[in-house]
Amino acid sequence: MRESGILLPIFSLPSPHGIGCFSKEAYKWVDFLAKAGQKYWQILPLGPTSYGDSPYQSFSTYAGNPYFIDLEELVKAKYLTRAEVNACDMGDDERDIDYGKLYANRMPLLKKAYKRSKKHPDEEFAAFRKENGWWLEDYGLFMAVKDIFEGVSWDQWAEDIRYRWDNAMWYYKTNYEDEISFYAWLQYLFFKQWLKLKSYANEKGIRIIGDIPIYVAYDSADVWAHPDMFQLNEERKPAAVAGCPPDGFSADGQLWGNPLYRWDYHKKTGYDWWVKRIDNCFTLYDVVRIDHFRGFDEYFSIPAGDKTAVNGHWEKGPGIDLFNVLKSRLGEKDIIAEDLGYMTDTVRKLVADSGYPNMKVLEFAFDARDSSGSNDYLPHNYGTNCVAYTGTHDNETVFGWLGSITKAEKKALRVYLNRMTETDEELARELVRTAIASTAKMCIIPIQDYLLLDNTARINFPSTLGTNWRWRMKEADITKELTREIKRLCSLYGRV
Repeated sequence: MRESGILLPIFSLPSPHGIGCFSKEAYKWVDFLAKAGQKYWQILPLGPTSYGDSPYQSFSTYAGNPYFIDLEELVKAKYLTRAEVNACDMGDDERDIDYGKLYANRMPLLKKAYKRSKKHPDEEFAAFRKENGWWLEDYGLFMAVKDIFEGVSWDQWAEDIRYRWDNAMWYYKTNYEDEISFYAWLQYLFFKQWLKLKSYANEKGIRIIGDIPIYVAYDSADVWAHPDMFQLNEERKPAAVAGCPPDGFSADGQLWGNPLYRWDYHKKTGYDWWVKRIDNCFTLYDVVRIDHFRGFDEYFSIPAGDKTAVNGHWEKGPGIDLFNVLKSRLGEKDIIAEDLGYMTDTVRKLVADSGYPNMKVLEFAFDARDSSGSNDYLPHNYGTNCVAYTGTHDNETVFGWLGSITKAEKKALRVYLNRMTETDEELARELVRTAIASTAKMCIIPIQDYLLLDNTARINFPSTLGTNWRWRMKEADITKELTREIKRLCSLYGRV
């Protein structure tokens, strides 16, 4: 079956409270997807963000972002008043997220709501905390202790709690139970609201494509609680970190800084942590896109302390062994392999052996230096077991990209599409149509490309800080005309 969907992060949804969340606007978005004949809503990772605001650098691989909690539900529950919510400055730009204001003002509001909630003990919260204790207690303690040490990374905490000595664990758990409970309560609200929204989407025939990073952040509950799983030295600091080698886009490569896995340890444990992680993902999502899939074949290891990725080297990953274990423990799951970047024959074999659909991005297809027509991203080279995109959250918008490519690249594009005189706006529309018309069994288009927005609507500029993860859609962007046009296009090519 040929299907299609739209990429839009939760944070990019319209809302009156500074950031997209699980509010009525999210339900309206689901209604729009259904009316437009779509079957998928692709989002970005849902975890609580740390410094830099990236959803790919989270304090926990299991926890959800408290910014996504709908404050209107807390007003209904009488945990907050309308006046308190209205008085909270969370930013007033419909197109931009002010994370500084959210951190400074939204969290105190949530703490106020938590204190009031304690007047009426909630049995559902107690049950949630017990059921999820295997990850939630470490996360709640991690966040509470982080607050005590004024937000610094856990490797700068006092030695006793940094190394999780028994006496320190007892002390903090006993003396800061209320603070731990607050963070657990936020997770209760997050999961309750998100699963309600997901259920609504599923009832409308919309499946959620979630996105998980291959790596976890160093400053996270995962690394603090399970140091044996990662390549750390005796002081529990990274011995080597993740990234990408230098290429045509970056002379120094990309230095991500995430700690690398000890794959020998994971193999000895039967990949138990990975099984739990993926299993948990399928509670949150219907389909899971695994970011940087090539890292399971080979991963790039950069010496800790280096300022660039230049001195990194490749190491072997777990390969198909991990995915065989996942299939034997969890059964067949709907997984998308994000195999973008430097491709080798062994990566191609891993993707093929896994059976997972991979990704085809049109913005990577038009290289004027290669006139052979063999580029994997040209639509005539697609099979069916793949997902077609115009671009991803890491790319320029299609309209913005057309304004930034070279004359030779644009000529190659025009020749391929047989569109020699069209404007950039017309070419952008044609690229969207081309992705939808492709043989890929699934096609996902970022909403910015349907709206023909320029690069001011870009989600992320890799290897930069300060301007990413901020773009928001306006409610007025979604019109009846847009709904009809998307459904018409997808119907024309058998995706409805």
